[in-house]
Amino acid sequence: MSVKAFELVPAVERELLMGDKARINIECIECCGKHLYVGTNDCFIHHFLLEEHATTKGMLSYTVQKLLFKYLGLKKPVEALKAASALERIIVLCDATVSVVDMITLEPVPSGGAKIKGVAAFCVNENPVNGDPFCVEIGVISARRRTVQIYMVYEDRVQLVKEVNTPEQPCAVSLDGYFLCLALSTQYMILNYSTGAAQDLFPYDSEERKPIVKRIGREEFLLAAPGGLGMFANAEGISQRAPVNWSESVIGAAVCFPYVVALDEGFVTVHSMLDQQLKQTLSFRDGHILQDFEGKVVLASTKAVYVLVPLPLERQIQELLAGHRVEEALALTEGARRNIPKDKFQILHKRILQQAGFIQFGQLQFLEAKEHFRTGQLDVRELISLYPLLLPASSSFTRCHPPLHEFADLNHLAQGDQEKVQRCKRFLITYLGEVRSTEGANGCREDVDTALLKLYAEQDHESLLDLLASPNACLLADSAPWLEKHHKYFALGLLYHYNGQDSAALQLWVRVVNGDLQDSTRSDLYDYIVDFLSFCSNPDLVWKYADWALQRDQTVGVQIFTRRPVGQDQVKEQKDQVNPDDVITYLGKHSQALLLYLEHLVLGRRIQKEKLHTHLAVQYTDRVLSLLSQSPTVDQQVSIARDKLQLLLRESSLYRVQLLLGKIQECDQLFLERATLHGKLEEHDKALHILVHQLKDFPAAEAYCVWGSASRDPAYQQRLFHLLLEVYLDRDLPSSTGSGELEMAAVDLLNRHGEVFDAVRVLDLLPEGWSLQLLRPFLGRALRGSMHAFRTSQVALGLARSENLQLQHDRLKQKRSPVLVSEKKGCVLCHNTFSEPDCVCLPGGVPVHTHCAAQRVVRDSPTRRQLANSNNHT
Repeated sequence: MSVKAFELVPAVERELLMGDKARINIECIECCGKHLYVGTNDCFIHHFLLEEHATTKGMLSYTVQKLLFKYLGLKKPVEALKAASALERIIVLCDATVSVVDMITLEPVPSGGAKIKGVAAFCVNENPVNGDPFCVEIGVISARRRTVQIYMVYEDRVQLVKEVNTPEQPCAVSLDGYFLCLALSTQYMILNYSTGAAQDLFPYDSEERKPIVKRIGREEFLLAAPGGLGMFANAEGISQRAPVNWSESVIGAAVCFPYVVALDEGFVTVHSMLDQQLKQTLSFRDGHILQDFEGKVVLASTKAVYVLVPLPLERQIQELLAGHRVEEALALTEGARRNIPKDKFQILHKRILQQAGFIQFGQLQFLEAKEHFRTGQLDVRELISLYPLLLPASSSFTRCHPPLHEFADLNHLAQGDQEKVQRCKRFLITYLGEVRSTEGANGCREDVDTALLKLYAEQDHESLLDLLASPNACLLADSAPWLEKHHKYFALGLLYHYNGQDSAALQLWVRVVNGDLQDSTRSDLYDYIVDFLSFCSNPDLVWKYADWALQRDQTVGVQIFTRRPVGQDQVKEQKDQVNPDDVITYLGKHSQALLLYLEHLVLGRRIQKEKLHTHLAVQYTDRVLSLLSQSPTVDQQVSIARDKLQLLLRESSLYRVQLLLGKIQECDQLFLERATLHGKLEEHDKALHILVHQLKDFPAAEAYCVWGSASRDPAYQQRLFHLLLEVYLDRDLPSSTGSGELEMAAVDLLNRHGEVFDAVRVLDLLPEGWSLQLLRPFLGRALRGSMHAFRTSQVALGLARSENLQLQHDRLKQKRSPVLVSEKKGCVLCHNTFSEPDCVCLPGGVPVHTHCAAQRVVRDSPTRRQLANSNNHT
């Protein structure tokens, strides 16, 4: 696609150059700074001074002053001119002779050694290998031989350095460092004149058209190839750029990065080196010279000289952007990197990227736009400002000038298309969500978060709550009205909470739960409020809203207190802790909540306080008695309530037993509870009497014995089971239970727990008329236990004898050698010194106090350990 990259500006008009002499034609040109040198066909060199100045329209024009002209006296055309500014010399090719003239006076150098004869063409090495700044290296094509000669040109002389043979007669040459790029009769080639290495490039017929060999950079050349192609080649013979497709009749080429300018018979064409596309075409008749001099492209016809003035790069880019040619603009910007100072380029590049991003944003190409915004480090507020009312009223942001885009706002961009508006808003949500945690939001976090909150609320986005529940910089004054407008009261409460206004948050949420405000964000808002209060560090707010929560649901409301730390149990109280006594007093009018809170303290937190355990037990008891007094009685509820009471009575030892016993003494339905309470008072006979004779629950009686002897020594357990056996066999007590039934219970008890009983005592208690067959399991177990105890004692006795024998042996060994004891030597067991000569030697001859050795023998004796591990069956 086309772009205006150059303007053709006249430099030297025909009248100034030749006056009324019609036969004078321009043969060559050279430009050095402001100085322009023109060689003509009548053997003259003309010297002009070009002064640049800008017109009122911002265009560039030239004022030309003719300083001097000089006739060389050879009556031949001046074929080539090259300036050597370091030497203040002009190298001239005329009549197959290279000579040197003064740059100012155009007078020939007086010495005769400054000429080279038999020259067909020459070029200057722009990348010389000679380090001497006061000489110029040139490559010369010999007109008579197939050679290229390398010369050093000094102020007053020339010196041959190298002569290189070529396979064919060269037609054109360009020189860079040691590398010669040659156009031969039939092909192009690269030749290293230092090493002699040659690389053929591609064939070319010099008879059909003029070859072009142009150095465009370090070790890189531009060549006119067959098929109307401009080929690039480096010193290795490799093309690292795609060719440009120019005219078949190109007669000259120049490079003004990033463009390749070509001249043919009627036009000047401009191609981009970046994408190889034709960018501009200028009509130009009778042109035959096109050269570039230090970034200045000079064009000449046979009668006049023109300058192709490149338009400012930024202007070209802006024109491309104005045509929405984003990729071309970016490619041009990137390609111009090397020609622009780094700091200036970074500023220009960022701005171009931002403009490109807005163009693609307007085309709904959001992925590309986002990438350009990020790379160009766009101030995100530029994008937010397109969306009406999203920026906070307190924001000090003003849009960039000159503007980065052509849109007034989102409505202007969308032109009433609501689908387009919604797509743009969804893009902004995504973009702000990504950029808010990066450096792109530094300095404007409040604007970004506030805008994001407004978009979330307006779009009913699921991330609204995540934003408010995490660290954010949303402005309360700007966000609150917006959330109210869109009925996001729960979110507004979160915002109040984040800003330390818990009271306002709770007040708002309570109104939603009560139905005064409508917000369907959370169906479990009541549960959320309870949870919020349970972690609230302001006790005044807790007490203020606890009653409201308990009135709605005591089971849920009590969690305000059950989820909080218990203050008086902590060494160092915290703000969010409450005193259990205060809570219990407060919950006095909420019986269900009070019961749940007491369960939390006693059963959940395991707080060991008599007051709390008694209070919970009384609550359980009152609950059971209340249910029992109802008519009709709900058996399931009674069963659950009694299970809780019985568990507490069994597991806890901190409640006031007599108080509870007095409350249930008159209730004939709570025998099991009464038995448990008697057990707590160590009144086991009463407890067992209730279980056996009143409740008639023999399994419960056995379970009572197991429970009552838990964590007690075997003797206590044996006493409790013997007591139960005596209750079964006591014939003196009146009982409604048949004697046969009690006897069977006694037999079952003995057979199931025979290892607990003392067999001798049991045999004394049993009636004489009992059959041994009934007691066979018990007697068998008792016999085995007795035999085991006897054998264990025998083993222990044997071990003791062995130990005693070993000690006697050690004692005899120690008597054979003296044992040294002094007041300075300490006992290894107690670390005290010896005050008396009496001592005991440990194995190895280590002396210890006699009392220390005795304690160790008692503690570590294997006999003692064996006896401790054996069962007592005697």
